[in-house]
Amino acid sequence: MNKFELVIFDCDGVLVDSERIANEVFAKVLNEVCGLSLSLEDMFQHFVGHSSSQCMKIVEQMLGEKPPSDLELTYQNKITTALKKSLMPVNGIASVLSEISIPYCVASSGSYEKMQVTLGKTGLLQFFAGNIYSTSDVAFGKPYPDIYLHAAQNMGFSDPSKCLVIEDSPLGVEGGVAAGMTVFGYSELMDENRLRNSGAHHTFDNMALLLREIERYV
Repeated sequence: MNKFELVIFDCDGVLVDSERIANEVFAKVLNEVCGLSLSLEDMFQHFVGHSSSQCMKIVEQMLGEKPPSDLELTYQNKITTALKKSLMPVNGIASVLSEISIPYCVASSGSYEKMQVTLGKTGLLQFFAGNIYSTSDVAFGKPYPDIYLHAAQNMGFSDPSKCLVIEDSPLGVEGGVAAGMTVFGYSELMDENRLRNSGAHHTFDNMALLLREIERYV
């Protein structure tokens, strides 16, 4: 891994298998509260990679008016309950984190509170020793580069070209590329072409093989 000195992981969909659960719950809430009928494919198309506040703005655009004031809180409560009940780590990620030989961290659009729940539930929190960063710390979320540069700086790395980002959403890919970093798009659930069109330098669909993918890329 001589080419890279730091790996920056997204959280949802990369470390924890939460995207399917979150979007199923969100779709149900949008139907019940706002009368919107959206398929899981629609949800992945419009919402994956966005922060909670960004999602509310997208809903407002869909409705043509502000959504009910309690929508975000309702969603947050329901998704927290669902994640606590059935969340699992992404298949193979625990072995990757156990074997990786260079520093790594998390940079997510999710809140710290959410990551404590998701990483804690899946047993992955132990791997990060406080090296967790949220877009709540920066001025602009994904697809802006702020969170990746913030994470790298706080990890002690000033050269973006030495950083590898692992993302599963087009917005995340765009942000990593904008930061001047190499980006691998994880395509188990996301359309590989969307990740490539957003600028991913490489795509893969088996997290258990990530270290091999890195070695081959270098």
